[in-house]
Amino acid sequence: MNRRSFIGQATAGLAASGLLAQIPARALALGKYAGINMPIGFQSYVFRDEISQKPHETMSRLAGYGYKNVEWCSPKGYQGPFAPLAKYSGKELKKITNDAGLETTSCHFTWKEIMDDSSLAERIEFANQLGLKNMICSGGLGAKTEDEVKKRCEQMNHYGELVKKGGMIAGYHNHNGEFDEKFGDRPQYDIMLDHLDPAVVKMQFQVAAITSGYKAQDYFRKFPGRFISGHLQDFSKTDKTKEVIMGTGIVDWKDFFAAAKVGGLQYIFVEMESDPAVMQGSAKYLMNLS
Repeated sequence: MNRRSFIGQATAGLAASGLLAQIPARALALGKYAGINMPIGFQSYVFRDEISQKPHETMSRLAGYGYKNVEWCSPKGYQGPFAPLAKYSGKELKKITNDAGLETTSCHFTWKEIMDDSSLAERIEFANQLGLKNMICSGGLGAKTEDEVKKRCEQMNHYGELVKKGGMIAGYHNHNGEFDEKFGDRPQYDIMLDHLDPAVVKMQFQVAAITSGYKAQDYFRKFPGRFISGHLQDFSKTDKTKEVIMGTGIVDWKDFFAAAKVGGLQYIFVEMESDPAVMQGSAKYLMNLS
């Protein structure tokens, strides 16, 4: 089951605190590889089975690929694949992550677990223990009309205000559906951008939208400063359903990163499930991109 299917089912300072010394040097070397002025990260869902059973060993291997940052999926929200990790507090999960040579700045939370204020208060506490900078709603808008889109955006704005009070930035992660579903010939995503408050909700752009005809860099330039992070994928030039190592597919990555500066991106997370070699090769590509 890929992460998008799972989400569909799930919808129904450091030095002052003394934590800096606890973070491995490898994790702190976030790396300004060539033209990329941000840490190279990966989305944990790609390796969900391995990470849930052997988190330290799996993440240490990925750190060996060159990754510096992991974006978690909330074990409480993603009870299927991440259930074995639900026993850990945010503080404990942070230690496991840091001990493997990685930082964690972002985590995905399901719509259901964060859209209730009492549940959200507990999730914000977990996020702060984990050391997050961003709490990302992993989709689940589920709107069937334009009015529903507006209502869901009001909910997201409220969520964003509470997350901001908690010392972090809220974000929303798209899937292809927000582009494929249109109201009045406008993609749902564009309507969301009209009604989400950029002061409290940033966007995490999933590059897979290119398979529906929408390029991340176009949105970065059209809506400067509205984005916080991106999920990176690349696809075969002859088969858009096939994931390939970044730099060998249909995405113009040099243009992507040039536009990312305008869009406001601070973090990137590679997310491709088809083959571990794709993840390893993509890290190598990003480390050498100029």
